[in-house]
Amino acid sequence: MGDLGSRQRETAERLQQLSLRLMSALSRRKAPNPGIEAPGPDLYAKTAAAWWEQMMQNPARAVGHTMGFWEGSIRAWTGAMNPGPDDAEAKPDKRFTDGEWDSNPWLNYLKRQYKVTSGAMRAAVEDLDTLPDKEKRRLRYFSDQIANLMAPNNFLGSNPEALRRAMETDGESLIQGLENLVTDLEANDGELLVKLVDDSAFSVGENIATAPGQVVLRTKMMELIQYAPATEQVHAVPIVIFPPWINKFYVLDLKPQNSLIRWLVDQGYTVFVASWVNPGPDMADTGMEDYIEHGFLAGIDAAKKITKQKKVNAVGYCIAGTTLSLTLSLLKQRGDRSVNSATLFTALTDFSDQGEFTPFLQDDFIDGIEVEVNRSGLLPARVMSRTMSFLRSNDLVYGPAIRSYMLGETPPAFDLLYWNGDSTNLPGRMTMQYLRGLCQRNEFAKGAFELMGHSLSVRDIDVPLMAVVAQTDHIAAWKDCYRGVQAMGSGAKTFVVSESGHIAGIVNPPSKKKYGHYINDDLRGDAEAWLAEASFHEGSWWPRWDAWLTERSGEMVPARKPRQSDLGPAPGSYVKVKAT
Repeated sequence: MGDLGSRQRETAERLQQLSLRLMSALSRRKAPNPGIEAPGPDLYAKTAAAWWEQMMQNPARAVGHTMGFWEGSIRAWTGAMNPGPDDAEAKPDKRFTDGEWDSNPWLNYLKRQYKVTSGAMRAAVEDLDTLPDKEKRRLRYFSDQIANLMAPNNFLGSNPEALRRAMETDGESLIQGLENLVTDLEANDGELLVKLVDDSAFSVGENIATAPGQVVLRTKMMELIQYAPATEQVHAVPIVIFPPWINKFYVLDLKPQNSLIRWLVDQGYTVFVASWVNPGPDMADTGMEDYIEHGFLAGIDAAKKITKQKKVNAVGYCIAGTTLSLTLSLLKQRGDRSVNSATLFTALTDFSDQGEFTPFLQDDFIDGIEVEVNRSGLLPARVMSRTMSFLRSNDLVYGPAIRSYMLGETPPAFDLLYWNGDSTNLPGRMTMQYLRGLCQRNEFAKGAFELMGHSLSVRDIDVPLMAVVAQTDHIAAWKDCYRGVQAMGSGAKTFVVSESGHIAGIVNPPSKKKYGHYINDDLRGDAEAWLAEASFHEGSWWPRWDAWLTERSGEMVPARKPRQSDLGPAPGSYVKVKAT
C-alpha cells in the first residue's frame, strides 16, 4: 500500500507541474492572425449563395444528397451490428488498421458513420456547379480539413490503440503524452506544432551535412561552399547549386549514401553550394533582388574566379529554381553569358494554375500574411511549416499527434524529418514579391516581373536546360513545371519526370534502385500528351544528368582543392542558425 500511495503522489505532482507548464506555455501564445488562421468570410458567403442557387435550380439534387446521407447512415448502423471489415476498398485507410475497428461494434459503427459523413461532405462540395473553380478548390481544401480533424481515431475515447496502451501502462502513456504536448507548446511560444522527429539524434556537420569542403565566400545572403574533390581530375566547368532558402541546403547531403553533393564530386565535378542565411527581423526589407545580387550573381562570379572559368553550370531547386530562372532572364538582358547550362529541380515559372496551393494564394490569406510580415518583419518558419503540414494533415499533423500525445511515444530519429523541421524564416519584402508578383499575378510568365531595372520574362531563358520534376509532387506539380519550361526560349531543353515526390524524386541515388523516370524529347504537346508518349526508364535519373552535364562541362583538368580561409570548413555557420 505504501508503494502504491507513493506512486500516486508522484503522479499527482507530475500532473500538477505539467498543468502549470501548460498554462504558462499557452499564456505566451500571440493573438491569432485571422487571415492566416482561417478563410475569410467571403468564401462562406460565396458557398452559401452557390448552395441556395443550386437548391432553387435543382432541388432534386439537394434531396438526393440528403437521402443518400441517411441511407448511408442506416447501412453504417446495420453493418455495425454484425461487425467485420468493410467492403473491399481500393486503398485501405491506414487510420483504421487496428483490429478493434472491425471487431468492436461501437468502433465499427463510428468508422462507418465517419466515412458516410465525410463522403457526403465531399460530394456536396463537388456538386456545387455554380461555384467558380478557384473557390471550389478552396472549399474542397477546408472541408477536407474539417473531415480529417473529425476522424474518430483523433479522439482518445474512440482510439482503441491509445486506450489499450493506457491500460497496459497504468496511464503512464497518457502522462508522457501530456509531457510531449507541453514540451511542443513551450518550444513554439504556445503554438501547437507537433514535433515530428527526435532532434537530439542529429547534429549538422557531425552526422548529417558531412561532405568535406570549405566556405569560400560569405555575403549577407549566403555562404558559398566549395567541396573537396574525390578524383584526381575534374571537369573544367564547375557546378553551382542553389538550394531553396525555405529550408536548408543539406537535404542534398543528409548522409553519405544519399548525398547528391558527394555523388557529383565522385563523378569528377567541382561543386559549389549556396547555404542561405536564416533571416531575422532586421532583414525585413530584403527582396528577391538581394537573393539574386548577393546570392546567385555573387556565387556564380566567385565560382568563375576560383576555377578560372568563364562559365558555370547552374542548378536551382524549388524556389531557387524559380529565382535562377529570373537570374537567367536578367543575365540575358544584360548580355552576360556566365551560365553555360541550367538545371531546374521541381521549379515553377508559370503560376497560372495554383494547384493545391490555391487556398493559400487568395487575397484573404495573402492579406493575412502581409499583416504578419508588417508586424514582425518576416514570415516565421513555423507559419510556413504549418501550411505545408496541413497539405498532408493526416500524415504530418494528426498521425504524429496521436503517436506523441495519445500513445506517449518519442518521435523517431529520421534525418529527413529533422531537415524538414529545421526550416527558415522568410524576409517580409521577398515574401510579398513572391506571393503577389509571381504566384498571384504570374508576372514572370507574362514577361512583366519588374526587378533590378528590368522586366524579366520566362521567354528570355535560352541556355541549354534540363528540368527535373517529380510525378507526385504536391508543392510544384509537374504539369505546371512543364508548362513553364514550354514557354522558355529557343535553347535546347530536356525534360525529365522522376517518380515520387518533391524530395524523394530528386534525392534518388542510383544505389537505391528505387524510383524510375520518364523521358520524351518532344515538348510540343500538353503535359498529358508528353507523358503518354514518354519512355519509362528504371532507376535514378542521376546518371542521365551526369551524361548531360559531361557534354557541357569541358575538358578534364587537375582537381581543385578549396582554398583555406578564415570562413571555416563546410557546412559553414549560416546553416546552424535556427529560426526564431
